[in-house]
Amino acid sequence: MGAELVAVQGVAAGLAKEAMTRDRSRSPRKAAQPETDAKMTQDADAASDLDLFDGHSAEDIFRSPDGRSGYTYDDLICLPGHIAFGVHDVTLDANFTRKINLKTPIVSSPMDTVTEHKMAIAMALNGGIGVIHTNLSLEAQIKEVTNVKRYKNGFILDPVCITPTTTLAELDDLRRKCGFTGFPVTENGNMGSKLLGLVTKRDTDFLDNRSSTSVGSIMKKIGDLTVADECIELAAANMIIREKKLGKLPIVTKGGRLVALVARTDISKQAEFPSATKDKNGSLMVAAAIGTRLADRDRARALVAAGVDAIIVDSSQGDSTFQHDIVRWMKAEFPDLQVIGGNVVTMRQAKHLIDCGVDALR
Repeated sequence: MGAELVAVQGVAAGLAKEAMTRDRSRSPRKAAQPETDAKMTQDADAASDLDLFDGHSAEDIFRSPDGRSGYTYDDLICLPGHIAFGVHDVTLDANFTRKINLKTPIVSSPMDTVTEHKMAIAMALNGGIGVIHTNLSLEAQIKEVTNVKRYKNGFILDPVCITPTTTLAELDDLRRKCGFTGFPVTENGNMGSKLLGLVTKRDTDFLDNRSSTSVGSIMKKIGDLTVADECIELAAANMIIREKKLGKLPIVTKGGRLVALVARTDISKQAEFPSATKDKNGSLMVAAAIGTRLADRDRARALVAAGVDAIIVDSSQGDSTFQHDIVRWMKAEFPDLQVIGGNVVTMRQAKHLIDCGVDALR
């Protein structure tokens, strides 16, 4: 008797599992509409139409008063529908904030080390926007934002510079390490200092005493160089390079400080970026992250002065008095600044931040 009972229970469990599998494989919409079965027996044609109508709408899933389930990525799948348009008809334009529109709706996370100026430039050129993380000193974060705002496609804004006291032996090591042969020579070896000259491989070939010979003694000095003003457009800079057969064209301020470099080898690599995210002045747009501490107000002021286009309040819990306070303060202090609040996951959290004046949520 005991064995028979176990067998019956096993069969029952198997049937229940099979029924559950069949039920899970059916369309969710049909499972939610049992009255359809009766209609299907009465009207075969209508049943055929309903059988082609799968799934749930987003409204049904996320806004249903009967919904008590939380969903993860693996729980849902988008069902494709009929397409009556071509790829050329598709636009991905989307608002990042109330006033910032993106051609490519991709935004980087404000997490530690994810985005600095190189990533932010690449994202903005391709129609998205990067967020400079806040795990930097104030000065370093400002520099990252400034690098993005000053960027011009085709201009090298961070060339490797050397001092006039650099020896040819040191220059040889630098060439092997960097992979290129021409270097601007500035007063202190840094970008932004006064340009003194330019040294190329042609200037150093066939020279002996490389450990004792300094770059300053053999470089092409500033008086013999062709340079361009910092306001020059890329097309004009490229024209000068072609006409004068230059390898590199230094871009300098009126005071002679080096601000950029245009290289002949980069001309063929330059591309147009019609989807680039730019401000009204034609500069790439960039966002930056801050926290909710009082010291972050000084950071916000400095970021706005540097030209940042949006500030994200980086917090795991967006619905806090600390975030409410800093959002209200930023919107009062800088009315045109776009402020993004978060993180939020509920409608109540979202409403609280919207009431504080945020321009977007995350």
